[in-house]
Amino acid sequence: RNIQQNFPPKDNTRATWNIPLCVLPKMKIQICFAFLFLLIGTSSGIPNGLALTPAMGWNSWASFACNVTEKDIISTIDLMIKLKLPELGYNYVNLDDCWAAMERSDDGSIKSDPVTFPSGMKYLADYAHSKGLKFGIYSSAGVTTCAGRPGSLGYEKNDAITYDSWGVDYLKYDNCPNVQTTTPKVRFPVMAKALAGVERPILFSLCEWGIENPPLWGPSISNSWRTTDDISDNWNSMMRTALFNNLAAAYAKPGAWNDPDLLQVGNKGMTTEEYRVHFSLWSIMKAPLLISTDLTKISPDHFSILTNTEVIAINQDRMGVQGKIIYQDITHQVWAGPLSDGSKAVVVVGVVCLPQDVTLQLRTLFGSDSFRIRDLWAKKDLGVHNGTFVASQIPRHGCRMFKIKKV
Repeated sequence: RNIQQNFPPKDNTRATWNIPLCVLPKMKIQICFAFLFLLIGTSSGIPNGLALTPAMGWNSWASFACNVTEKDIISTIDLMIKLKLPELGYNYVNLDDCWAAMERSDDGSIKSDPVTFPSGMKYLADYAHSKGLKFGIYSSAGVTTCAGRPGSLGYEKNDAITYDSWGVDYLKYDNCPNVQTTTPKVRFPVMAKALAGVERPILFSLCEWGIENPPLWGPSISNSWRTTDDISDNWNSMMRTALFNNLAAAYAKPGAWNDPDLLQVGNKGMTTEEYRVHFSLWSIMKAPLLISTDLTKISPDHFSILTNTEVIAINQDRMGVQGKIIYQDITHQVWAGPLSDGSKAVVVVGVVCLPQDVTLQLRTLFGSDSFRIRDLWAKKDLGVHNGTFVASQIPRHGCRMFKIKKV
Protein backbone atom coordinates (compact mmCIF):
# COMPACT_ATOMS: atom_id res chain seq x y z
CA ARG A 1 0.00 0.00 0.00
CA ASN A 2 2.83 2.40 0.79
CA ILE A 3 4.38 1.84 -2.63
CA GLN A 4 1.03 2.42 -4.27
CA GLN A 5 0.62 5.70 -2.40
CA ASN A 6 4.07 7.01 -3.32
CA PHE A 7 4.59 5.74 -6.85
CA PRO A 8 3.52 7.61 -8.85
CA PRO A 9 2.78 10.47 -6.43
CA LYS A 10 -0.91 11.01 -5.68
CA ASP A 11 -1.16 14.57 -6.91
CA ASN A 12 -4.43 15.50 -8.56
CA THR A 13 -3.18 18.69 -10.20
CA ARG A 14 -2.50 18.34 -13.89
CA ALA A 15 0.40 20.78 -13.84
CA THR A 16 2.48 18.72 -11.42
CA TRP A 17 1.46 15.31 -12.74
CA ASN A 18 2.22 15.71 -16.42
CA ILE A 19 6.00 15.86 -16.13
CA PRO A 20 6.51 13.10 -13.51
CA LEU A 21 4.43 10.69 -15.58
CA CYS A 22 6.34 11.55 -18.73
CA VAL A 23 9.79 11.10 -17.25
CA LEU A 24 8.88 8.08 -15.13
CA PRO A 25 12.14 6.13 -14.93
CA LYS A 26 11.95 2.66 -16.37
CA MET A 27 13.97 1.43 -13.40
CA LYS A 28 11.08 2.29 -11.06
CA ILE A 29 8.71 0.29 -13.23
CA GLN A 30 11.11 -2.66 -13.09
CA ILE A 31 11.49 -2.39 -9.32
CA CYS A 32 7.72 -2.39 -8.85
CA PHE A 33 7.39 -5.41 -11.13
CA ALA A 34 9.96 -7.29 -9.11
CA PHE A 35 8.56 -6.31 -5.74
CA LEU A 36 4.84 -6.66 -6.41
CA PHE A 37 4.36 -9.29 -9.07
CA LEU A 38 7.49 -11.37 -9.42
CA LEU A 39 5.80 -14.72 -9.90
CA ILE A 40 3.70 -15.79 -12.87
CA GLY A 41 0.13 -16.68 -11.96
CA THR A 42 -0.72 -20.34 -12.39
CA SER A 43 -4.31 -20.59 -11.19
CA SER A 44 -6.92 -21.40 -13.80
CA GLY A 45 -9.56 -19.38 -11.93
CA ILE A 46 -12.70 -20.44 -10.11
CA PRO A 47 -14.83 -23.04 -11.92
CA ASN A 48 -18.09 -21.09 -12.16
CA GLY A 49 -17.92 -20.61 -15.94
CA LEU A 50 -18.36 -16.85 -15.65
CA ALA A 51 -16.43 -13.87 -17.05
CA LEU A 52 -14.69 -15.82 -19.79
CA THR A 53 -14.33 -12.35 -21.25
CA PRO A 54 -14.26 -9.23 -19.03
CA ALA A 55 -17.63 -8.28 -17.57
CA MET A 56 -19.47 -5.42 -19.25
CA GLY A 57 -22.32 -3.38 -17.84
CA TRP A 58 -23.24 -0.40 -15.70
CA ASN A 59 -22.56 0.46 -12.04
CA SER A 60 -24.44 3.04 -9.98
CA TRP A 61 -21.63 4.50 -7.87
CA ALA A 62 -19.99 7.31 -9.86
CA SER A 63 -23.32 8.70 -11.04
CA PHE A 64 -25.58 8.26 -7.99
CA ALA A 65 -23.40 7.20 -5.02
CA CYS A 66 -25.64 6.98 -1.91
CA ASN A 67 -28.45 8.93 -3.54
CA VAL A 68 -29.43 5.93 -5.65
CA THR A 69 -33.04 4.77 -5.61
CA GLU A 70 -35.16 1.98 -7.02
CA LYS A 71 -36.50 4.41 -9.61
CA ASP A 72 -32.94 5.18 -10.80
CA ILE A 73 -32.18 1.50 -11.37
CA ILE A 74 -35.45 0.84 -13.21
CA SER A 75 -34.89 3.91 -15.40
CA THR A 76 -31.30 2.84 -16.16
CA ILE A 77 -32.43 -0.65 -17.15
CA ASP A 78 -35.02 0.80 -19.49
CA LEU A 79 -32.53 3.26 -20.96
CA MET A 80 -29.90 0.57 -21.52
CA ILE A 81 -32.44 -1.35 -23.56
CA LYS A 82 -33.47 1.77 -25.49
CA LEU A 83 -29.82 2.60 -26.24
CA LYS A 84 -29.21 -1.03 -27.30
CA LEU A 85 -26.27 -1.37 -24.95
CA PRO A 86 -26.88 -5.09 -24.32
CA GLU A 87 -26.34 -5.70 -28.04
CA LEU A 88 -22.77 -4.43 -27.54
CA GLY A 89 -22.18 -6.68 -24.51
CA TYR A 90 -23.18 -4.36 -21.65
CA ASN A 91 -25.42 -6.82 -19.83
CA TYR A 92 -24.86 -6.26 -16.10
CA VAL A 93 -26.76 -3.65 -14.07
CA ASN A 94 -24.85 -3.38 -10.80
CA LEU A 95 -26.17 -1.65 -7.71
CA ASP A 96 -23.30 -0.39 -5.56
CA ASP A 97 -23.35 0.65 -1.88
CA CYS A 98 -26.35 2.16 -0.02
CA TRP A 99 -29.08 -0.25 -1.14
CA ALA A 100 -29.33 -2.03 2.23
CA ALA A 101 -31.26 -0.96 5.31
CA MET A 102 -29.18 0.38 8.19
CA GLU A 103 -29.94 -2.72 10.28
CA ARG A 104 -30.43 -6.39 9.50
CA SER A 105 -33.70 -8.17 10.18
CA ASP A 106 -34.22 -9.72 13.60
CA ASP A 107 -33.18 -13.11 12.21
CA GLY A 108 -29.93 -11.64 10.83
CA SER A 109 -31.05 -11.49 7.20
CA ILE A 110 -29.87 -8.63 5.03
CA LYS A 111 -32.69 -6.48 3.68
CA SER A 112 -33.11 -3.50 1.38
CA ASP A 113 -33.68 0.07 2.49
CA PRO A 114 -37.48 0.37 2.78
CA VAL A 115 -37.49 4.03 1.75
CA THR A 116 -35.22 4.04 -1.31
CA PHE A 117 -35.88 0.45 -2.42
CA PRO A 118 -39.42 -0.34 -1.26
CA SER A 119 -39.95 -3.21 -3.72
CA GLY A 120 -36.75 -5.00 -2.70
CA MET A 121 -33.85 -6.57 -4.52
CA LYS A 122 -35.71 -9.56 -5.93
CA TYR A 123 -38.04 -7.18 -7.72
CA LEU A 124 -35.09 -5.38 -9.32
CA ALA A 125 -33.37 -8.63 -10.27
CA ASP A 126 -36.58 -9.97 -11.80
CA TYR A 127 -37.06 -6.73 -13.72
CA ALA A 128 -33.51 -6.82 -15.07
CA HIS A 129 -33.91 -10.47 -16.07
CA SER A 130 -37.19 -9.71 -17.82
CA LYS A 131 -35.27 -7.29 -20.05
CA GLY A 132 -32.52 -9.80 -20.78
CA LEU A 133 -30.03 -8.19 -18.38
CA LYS A 134 -28.17 -9.48 -15.32
CA PHE A 135 -28.35 -7.94 -11.86
CA GLY A 136 -25.43 -7.16 -9.56
CA ILE A 137 -25.25 -6.16 -5.94
CA TYR A 138 -22.70 -4.88 -3.41
CA SER A 139 -21.46 -5.89 0.03
CA SER A 140 -18.25 -5.69 2.07
CA ALA A 141 -16.00 -8.07 3.98
CA GLY A 142 -16.45 -6.08 7.17
CA VAL A 143 -18.97 -5.31 9.87
CA THR A 144 -20.23 -2.42 7.73
CA THR A 145 -19.92 -1.31 4.13
CA CYS A 146 -18.01 1.83 3.18
CA ALA A 147 -21.24 3.83 3.60
CA GLY A 148 -22.05 2.31 6.99
CA ARG A 149 -24.66 -0.23 5.91
CA PRO A 150 -24.44 -3.80 7.27
CA GLY A 151 -21.46 -5.71 5.90
CA SER A 152 -21.23 -9.46 5.38
CA LEU A 153 -18.48 -10.32 7.87
CA GLY A 154 -19.83 -13.24 9.90
CA TYR A 155 -22.93 -13.47 7.67
CA GLU A 156 -21.29 -14.72 4.48
CA LYS A 157 -23.27 -17.95 4.13
CA ASN A 158 -26.59 -16.31 5.03
CA ASP A 159 -26.02 -13.44 2.60
CA ALA A 160 -24.97 -15.75 -0.23
CA ILE A 161 -28.18 -17.77 0.24
CA THR A 162 -30.18 -14.54 0.24
CA TYR A 163 -28.51 -13.27 -2.94
CA ASP A 164 -29.21 -16.61 -4.58
CA SER A 165 -32.90 -16.39 -3.64
CA TRP A 166 -33.11 -12.87 -5.05
CA GLY A 167 -31.59 -13.88 -8.39
CA VAL A 168 -28.35 -11.91 -8.03
CA ASP A 169 -25.79 -12.49 -10.82
CA TYR A 170 -22.81 -10.40 -9.66
CA LEU A 171 -21.34 -9.48 -6.28
CA LYS A 172 -18.93 -6.58 -5.80
CA TYR A 173 -17.25 -7.28 -2.46
CA ASP A 174 -15.54 -4.32 -0.80
CA ASN A 175 -12.96 -4.07 2.00
CA CYS A 176 -14.59 -1.60 4.41
CA PRO A 177 -14.21 -0.67 7.15
CA ASN A 178 -10.44 -0.68 6.78
CA VAL A 179 -9.83 -1.46 10.46
CA GLN A 180 -10.11 -5.22 10.22
CA THR A 181 -8.15 -7.48 12.55
CA THR A 182 -7.78 -10.13 9.86
CA THR A 183 -6.21 -9.92 6.41
CA PRO A 184 -8.30 -9.77 3.22
CA LYS A 185 -6.67 -13.07 2.29
CA VAL A 186 -8.60 -14.60 5.21
CA ARG A 187 -11.89 -12.67 4.96
CA PHE A 188 -12.54 -12.74 1.21
CA PRO A 189 -12.28 -16.52 0.68
CA VAL A 190 -15.11 -17.03 3.19
CA MET A 191 -17.56 -15.30 0.86
CA ALA A 192 -16.06 -17.11 -2.13
CA LYS A 193 -16.83 -20.43 -0.44
CA ALA A 194 -20.34 -19.27 0.44
CA LEU A 195 -21.07 -18.27 -3.16
CA ALA A 196 -19.74 -21.59 -4.42
CA GLY A 197 -22.25 -23.30 -2.14
CA VAL A 198 -25.39 -21.79 -3.67
CA GLU A 199 -27.16 -22.98 -6.78
CA ARG A 200 -26.96 -19.78 -8.83
CA PRO A 201 -23.62 -18.88 -10.47
CA ILE A 202 -22.66 -15.44 -9.12
CA LEU A 203 -19.73 -13.51 -10.57
CA PHE A 204 -17.44 -12.64 -7.65
CA SER A 205 -15.62 -9.29 -7.93
CA LEU A 206 -13.09 -8.50 -5.20
CA CYS A 207 -12.58 -4.88 -4.21
CA GLU A 208 -9.71 -4.98 -1.72
CA TRP A 209 -7.95 -2.00 -3.35
CA GLY A 210 -4.73 -3.82 -4.23
CA ILE A 211 -3.53 -3.76 -0.62
CA GLU A 212 -2.17 -7.31 -0.37
CA ASN A 213 -1.29 -7.99 -4.01
CA PRO A 214 -4.60 -9.64 -5.01
CA PRO A 215 -3.26 -10.82 -8.41
CA LEU A 216 -1.29 -13.40 -6.41
CA TRP A 217 -4.36 -14.96 -4.72
CA GLY A 218 -7.46 -13.43 -6.32
CA PRO A 219 -7.56 -15.82 -9.32
CA SER A 220 -8.15 -18.82 -7.04
CA ILE A 221 -11.31 -17.37 -5.46
CA SER A 222 -12.77 -14.71 -7.77
CA ASN A 223 -13.55 -13.62 -11.32
CA SER A 224 -11.90 -10.21 -10.95
CA TRP A 225 -9.99 -8.23 -8.35
CA ARG A 226 -9.30 -4.54 -7.92
CA THR A 227 -5.62 -3.75 -8.38
CA THR A 228 -5.76 -0.15 -7.11
CA ASP A 229 -7.60 2.22 -4.84
CA ASP A 230 -10.62 4.13 -6.19
CA ILE A 231 -10.30 5.93 -9.49
CA SER A 232 -11.23 9.61 -9.77
CA ASP A 233 -12.60 11.37 -12.82
CA ASN A 234 -9.39 13.09 -13.90
CA TRP A 235 -6.36 12.40 -16.09
CA ASN A 236 -3.92 12.01 -13.20
CA SER A 237 -5.95 9.36 -11.42
CA MET A 238 -6.85 7.50 -14.60
CA MET A 239 -3.25 7.21 -15.82
CA ARG A 240 -1.91 6.31 -12.37
CA THR A 241 -4.55 3.56 -12.13
CA ALA A 242 -3.62 2.24 -15.57
CA LEU A 243 0.08 2.13 -14.66
CA PHE A 244 -0.55 0.06 -11.55
CA ASN A 245 -2.94 -2.27 -13.33
CA ASN A 246 -0.27 -2.76 -15.99
CA LEU A 247 2.05 -4.29 -13.39
CA ALA A 248 -0.28 -7.26 -12.93
CA ALA A 249 -0.76 -8.05 -16.62
CA ALA A 250 0.58 -11.61 -16.39
CA TYR A 251 -2.24 -12.66 -14.06
CA ALA A 252 -5.23 -11.86 -16.28
CA LYS A 253 -6.87 -14.75 -18.09
CA PRO A 254 -10.36 -15.92 -19.10
CA GLY A 255 -12.49 -16.10 -15.98
CA ALA A 256 -10.05 -14.04 -13.89
CA TRP A 257 -9.30 -10.37 -14.59
CA ASN A 258 -7.40 -7.41 -13.17
CA ASP A 259 -9.88 -4.64 -12.35
CA PRO A 260 -8.64 -1.01 -12.43
CA ASP A 261 -12.08 0.27 -11.32
CA LEU A 262 -15.11 1.79 -13.01
CA LEU A 263 -15.19 3.66 -16.31
CA GLN A 264 -15.47 7.41 -15.81
CA VAL A 265 -16.43 8.20 -19.41
CA GLY A 266 -19.29 10.70 -19.41
CA ASN A 267 -18.74 12.22 -15.97
CA LYS A 268 -17.21 15.42 -17.41
CA GLY A 269 -13.99 15.46 -15.41
CA MET A 270 -11.86 14.72 -18.47
CA THR A 271 -11.77 15.90 -22.06
CA THR A 272 -13.14 13.75 -24.87
CA GLU A 273 -9.58 12.90 -25.92
CA GLU A 274 -8.72 11.85 -22.37
CA TYR A 275 -11.82 9.67 -22.17
CA ARG A 276 -10.79 8.05 -25.45
CA VAL A 277 -7.44 7.18 -23.85
CA HIS A 278 -9.28 5.86 -20.79
CA PHE A 279 -11.52 3.55 -22.80
CA SER A 280 -8.67 2.43 -25.07
CA LEU A 281 -6.46 1.46 -22.12
CA TRP A 282 -9.24 -0.33 -20.22
CA SER A 283 -10.06 -2.23 -23.40
CA ILE A 284 -6.52 -3.31 -24.24
CA MET A 285 -5.90 -4.21 -20.57
CA LYS A 286 -8.92 -6.56 -20.66
CA ALA A 287 -10.45 -4.69 -17.75
CA PRO A 288 -14.13 -5.04 -16.88
CA LEU A 289 -15.99 -2.36 -18.83
CA LEU A 290 -18.47 -1.03 -16.29
CA ILE A 291 -20.03 2.28 -17.30
CA SER A 292 -20.62 4.51 -14.27
CA THR A 293 -22.30 7.64 -15.52
CA ASP A 294 -25.86 8.93 -15.66
CA LEU A 295 -26.97 7.71 -19.06
CA THR A 296 -29.70 10.36 -19.23
CA LYS A 297 -27.02 13.07 -19.29
CA ILE A 298 -24.20 11.57 -21.37
CA SER A 299 -23.09 13.57 -24.41
CA PRO A 300 -23.13 12.06 -27.91
CA ASP A 301 -19.32 12.27 -28.10
CA HIS A 302 -18.86 10.37 -24.86
CA PHE A 303 -21.54 7.84 -25.76
CA SER A 304 -19.76 7.17 -29.04
CA ILE A 305 -16.62 6.26 -27.09
CA LEU A 306 -18.46 3.66 -25.02
CA THR A 307 -20.11 2.15 -28.09
CA ASN A 308 -17.15 1.74 -30.45
CA THR A 309 -17.62 -1.89 -31.43
CA GLU A 310 -14.08 -2.31 -32.77
CA VAL A 311 -12.50 -1.19 -29.49
CA ILE A 312 -14.94 -3.32 -27.48
CA ALA A 313 -13.92 -6.31 -29.61
CA ILE A 314 -10.33 -5.89 -28.40
CA ASN A 315 -11.51 -6.07 -24.81
CA GLN A 316 -13.73 -9.08 -25.46
CA ASP A 317 -11.20 -11.05 -27.51
CA ARG A 318 -11.41 -14.72 -26.50
CA MET A 319 -7.65 -15.10 -26.15
CA GLY A 320 -7.87 -13.10 -22.93
CA VAL A 321 -4.29 -11.80 -22.77
CA GLN A 322 -3.94 -8.40 -21.11
CA GLY A 323 -2.14 -5.78 -23.17
CA LYS A 324 0.69 -3.90 -21.47
CA ILE A 325 3.24 -1.13 -21.93
CA ILE A 326 5.94 -2.20 -24.37
CA TYR A 327 7.65 1.18 -24.74
CA GLN A 328 7.64 4.58 -23.08
CA ASP A 329 9.76 7.70 -23.15
CA ILE A 330 9.33 11.32 -22.09
CA THR A 331 6.67 12.01 -24.74
CA HIS A 332 4.54 8.92 -25.24
CA GLN A 333 3.66 5.35 -24.30
CA VAL A 334 3.02 2.33 -26.53
CA TRP A 335 0.74 -0.41 -25.22
CA ALA A 336 0.24 -3.71 -27.07
CA GLY A 337 -1.30 -7.12 -26.67
CA PRO A 338 -1.97 -10.25 -28.77
CA LEU A 339 -5.37 -11.22 -30.17
CA SER A 340 -6.88 -14.58 -31.02
CA ASP A 341 -6.68 -14.06 -34.80
CA GLY A 342 -2.90 -13.59 -34.64
CA SER A 343 -3.01 -9.81 -34.82
CA LYS A 344 -1.89 -7.24 -32.23
CA ALA A 345 -3.84 -4.44 -30.60
CA VAL A 346 -1.75 -1.28 -30.14
CA VAL A 347 -2.49 1.99 -28.32
CA VAL A 348 -0.15 4.98 -28.66
CA VAL A 349 -0.71 7.56 -25.91
CA GLY A 350 0.58 11.14 -26.03
CA VAL A 351 1.61 12.12 -22.54
CA VAL A 352 2.71 15.76 -22.33
CA CYS A 353 3.75 17.20 -25.67
CA LEU A 354 1.92 19.00 -28.44
CA PRO A 355 0.55 16.76 -31.23
CA GLN A 356 3.36 14.45 -32.26
CA ASP A 357 4.18 11.80 -34.83
CA VAL A 358 5.30 8.47 -33.34
CA THR A 359 7.22 6.00 -35.51
CA LEU A 360 6.48 2.38 -34.63
CA GLN A 361 9.33 0.02 -35.49
CA LEU A 362 7.10 -2.87 -36.51
CA ARG A 363 9.93 -5.24 -37.30
CA THR A 364 11.54 -4.69 -33.91
CA LEU A 365 8.30 -4.75 -31.95
CA PHE A 366 6.53 -7.63 -33.62
CA GLY A 367 9.19 -9.60 -35.50
CA SER A 368 7.96 -9.29 -39.07
CA ASP A 369 8.33 -6.96 -42.03
CA SER A 370 4.89 -6.48 -43.52
CA PHE A 371 1.69 -5.55 -41.68
CA ARG A 372 -1.86 -4.56 -42.47
CA ILE A 373 -3.06 -1.78 -40.14
CA ARG A 374 -6.52 -0.59 -39.15
CA ASP A 375 -7.26 2.57 -37.13
CA LEU A 376 -9.93 1.53 -34.61
CA TRP A 377 -11.12 5.02 -33.69
CA ALA A 378 -11.20 6.30 -37.25
CA LYS A 379 -12.64 2.90 -38.30
CA LYS A 380 -10.42 3.04 -41.35
CA ASP A 381 -8.01 0.63 -43.05
CA LEU A 382 -4.57 2.20 -43.41
CA GLY A 383 -3.15 -0.33 -45.85
CA VAL A 384 -0.01 -2.46 -45.75
CA HIS A 385 3.15 -1.06 -44.16
CA ASN A 386 6.65 -2.49 -44.30
CA GLY A 387 9.13 -2.21 -41.43
CA THR A 388 7.83 0.99 -39.86
CA PHE A 389 4.59 2.88 -39.42
CA VAL A 390 4.10 6.51 -38.42
CA ALA A 391 1.21 7.09 -36.03
CA SER A 392 0.65 10.72 -36.90
CA GLN A 393 -0.69 13.60 -34.86
CA ILE A 394 -1.02 11.94 -31.46
CA PRO A 395 -2.61 14.68 -29.35
CA ARG A 396 -1.48 15.69 -25.90
CA HIS A 397 -3.50 13.50 -23.50
CA GLY A 398 -4.84 11.67 -26.54
CA CYS A 399 -4.23 8.44 -28.39
CA ARG A 400 -4.59 6.40 -31.52
CA MET A 401 -5.53 2.74 -31.42
CA PHE A 402 -4.69 0.17 -34.07
CA LYS A 403 -5.17 -3.44 -35.00
CA ILE A 404 -1.98 -4.66 -36.66
CA LYS A 405 -1.77 -8.01 -38.48
CA LYS A 406 1.06 -9.69 -40.33
CA VAL A 407 0.56 -9.99 -44.07
